[in-house]
Amino acid sequence: MAKQGFFEMVYEVAKLIPSGRVTSYGAIANYLGSKGSARMVGWAMNASHNMPEVPAHRVVNRSGLLTGKHHFDARNPMQERLETEGVEIIDNQIQHFDTLFWDPIIELEL
Repeated sequence: MAKQGFFEMVYEVAKLIPSGRVTSYGAIANYLGSKGSARMVGWAMNASHNMPEVPAHRVVNRSGLLTGKHHFDARNPMQERLETEGVEIIDNQIQHFDTLFWDPIIELEL
């Protein structure tokens, strides 16, 4: 059996983020045991835009800013996708971020 690559592991975690919730690049990296790899998670999210099953729009920076919004197709931007799920955004900032934050270490605890 082939060893799963880092990007694929990131995608598997991202697929578990519930609609209407968000997580951060760093939270995914930390969950995967690569605490300093938040930027790599961002690269994985950027590379996932041809994979509709990966909800990259639900992954934001550690303070709830839509820093990845420039990587989305203009027809369906990150903010619109999140707002469709009931997430309120003002000036690129997710409102009530602490309430909506989905931490895989807590949420996926066995």
